[in-house]
Amino acid sequence: MNHATPRTDPRILRTRQLLRDAFIELLQEIDIEKISVNRLAERATINRVTFYLHYRDIPDMLEKMADDMVVDIQKVLDGTPPHPDAKEGESWPKLVSLLEHLAKHEKFYKVILATHRMTIFSDRLLKLLAKLVSERIETRESDPDRSSAVIQKDIAIWYSSSALIGTIISWLRYDMPYTPLFLAKQFALISSRTNDKA
Repeated sequence: MNHATPRTDPRILRTRQLLRDAFIELLQEIDIEKISVNRLAERATINRVTFYLHYRDIPDMLEKMADDMVVDIQKVLDGTPPHPDAKEGESWPKLVSLLEHLAKHEKFYKVILATHRMTIFSDRLLKLLAKLVSERIETRESDPDRSSAVIQKDIAIWYSSSALIGTIISWLRYDMPYTPLFLAKQFALISSRTNDKA
């Protein structure tokens, strides 16, 4: 039985990319409430009918954009090769890959996370980061040399994932003054010191 993901028609992907790019451009110029399907279609150089072939309305488009963002980031995280300098269980190599992905798509992430702080995107990213943090905590808990019994797991996940998304948003807002590698290692250092003191 073939479980391969069906390929999406390249024309569909191209149209959705045009709409996404047009949406980000418009969001840099006007408030989201002023973005209409007409305005969006005109900016994307497509007609309204084509928009409605892909999305019910703008909220539906945002929902699907957020879904696509999560899929893209998960692919990046899953494809992160082990780093020779990383000790077993360290998550900073995945964080480097994530930050490199954000930097590569800086315009998109800066608008949706740092400038407009669109909750649909930040909530989905926070959920993904919480999963990443949870995996790291489970790895640490399985290490007999590291006792984290004093820290309640759900609180540790809330704290770390919120700190991480806040750091990412500030990094984007300040035009990424540090490399992804430097920022990831700094975050790992802060996290390990916090865990050691707890």
